[in-house]
Amino acid sequence: MPRPDRFRTAAGVALLTASLALTGCTGSTPPPVPSGSSSPGSASTATPNSTAAPAPAPAAEGDIPQLVENLAPSVVTIFTDGGLGSGVVYSEDGLILTNEHVVRGNTRVEVAFADGQRVEGTVKATDPVTDLALVQANRTGLPKPVYQANLPRVGEGAVVLGSPLGFENTATAGIISGLHRSIPGSASNSLSLVDLIQTDAPISPGNSGGAVINMRGEIIGISEAYIPPSAGAVALGFAIPAATAVEVAEELLADGTAEHAYLGLTPGELTPQIAGQLGIDASTGVVVLAVDDDGPAARAGIRPGDVLESLEGADLTAPEKLLAELRNRNPGDTVGFKVKRQDQSLDLKADLTARPTSNTR
Repeated sequence: MPRPDRFRTAAGVALLTASLALTGCTGSTPPPVPSGSSSPGSASTATPNSTAAPAPAPAAEGDIPQLVENLAPSVVTIFTDGGLGSGVVYSEDGLILTNEHVVRGNTRVEVAFADGQRVEGTVKATDPVTDLALVQANRTGLPKPVYQANLPRVGEGAVVLGSPLGFENTATAGIISGLHRSIPGSASNSLSLVDLIQTDAPISPGNSGGAVINMRGEIIGISEAYIPPSAGAVALGFAIPAATAVEVAEELLADGTAEHAYLGLTPGELTPQIAGQLGIDASTGVVVLAVDDDGPAARAGIRPGDVLESLEGADLTAPEKLLAELRNRNPGDTVGFKVKRQDQSLDLKADLTARPTSNTR
């Protein structure tokens, strides 16, 4: 059914604020801190191959103070030329998982640990499609947390660990608010803001790349974005599922790149006005704004102005839904589309390929 104007306006605001939220995570300026508090210039410098502290005491499920204490050594602050973000230990030999937008434009960074030590870090590999990156820190013996392979349940407890606005080693708590979330209006701006975990545990600029943990102390997500109160939001934060993060990290470790299914078109929102201009009787679907020459969509016969109604039986209610469905496909897969073209209803099949490294659509 047609979306009311209020929803479309909110979606437009969400696009703007989501973009600002992502940018803010990289460009945050640490706030003033009292004398004696931890600040970007006050941490000591670690020597290479420093070892981690002894294993922490086990925590009972739901014991948030102990969970935070246990996980703190596995969460870091990443300082770049443009600001700061957060990261999570991925391997004992110093590999750190973070957001691509945190390290974008940098090859060298500084990595600060909860014990106050700071070391140099090298950006090892990045994947803009999922907004994930690996940084090699010059330190070993790090405590690798457990990354949960399954999605959390809506309603279960969640704790966010990171460095919002430069306040290092900060913990906020809430619950898992939703799964498979996509930020409305984001498809034209970023491919990463789809199929996310939603939480009401506060996420702020600087949290990006940090940890979202469950009540067993397992990593369930990597903080990604938030919609600020200026957009009318109340505690709307989003995280990349841990399983996605691990899958991409392993691909990046293998050869420095991550493969993603490529369709080769630009999706857009279908509004009543656009439907009228196209001369079609459709209230839901994804309008094709452009088709890449000789891409999978073009070879399948998809044209600009077509409306994609479903992919393999899944209704395409928004451009973000299309991107989320493609996220679950692999290069080489063949997918079927229900397509509306003026007064025609078509069944078309596209053979997905690997996304060209120079193409972001």
